[in-house]
Amino acid sequence: MANIVVEFFGKGGPVMWPILAVALVAVAVVGERAFWWFRESRRRDPRKLEQVLAALENSDVPAALKIAGGSPDPVVRMIYRGLSHVHASMEGALQLAAGIELERAGRFLTVMDTLVTLAPLLGLLGTVTGLMHAFLQVGNEELAVGAVTGGIGVALIATACGLGIAIFTLVPFNFFTARVTRLQFELETAASNVEVMIKAGKVNTEK
Repeated sequence: MANIVVEFFGKGGPVMWPILAVALVAVAVVGERAFWWFRESRRRDPRKLEQVLAALENSDVPAALKIAGGSPDPVVRMIYRGLSHVHASMEGALQLAAGIELERAGRFLTVMDTLVTLAPLLGLLGTVTGLMHAFLQVGNEELAVGAVTGGIGVALIATACGLGIAIFTLVPFNFFTARVTRLQFELETAASNVEVMIKAGKVNTEK
């Protein structure tokens, strides 16, 4: 099996090396993001979030801070940082905390987006160069139809590999992008709830 893979790789031409590099990066990035989101999903604590908001509705900022302190949930963590600056610039603290959480969640999305585009282009480059090599054989006196058709078949190996990498990366990319969008909505909703409570005077900001 290993020999077949090596032979298949060799027939693809020199462009297979950058395609291999792209494939390794794609596997590493997708694996890292999958592990990160799995770990993050286990850290979510909607019950604690409800407790924090309930404490705020009862005008008890100290209790809300105590409940939110040390929580691994990104939404609760954002609220904690905002309430820690309730006497100064709470809105700015909430925005900064939300930005940090979104930056963590969106890590490597740009890389994945680039890989989705780059992999097929590298495959196309390999195919074009392979076709050029095959058709250059037309001027050869020892031309054989099999040589040209075989060269075309070999040239398509790069395109197949490039498309495979793009497909492998595209599905997780869309999934992770949707997760980031969902997290952004949750952060904005929680921040708005806290700000409305503060501005409406429902929260006693005296500690």
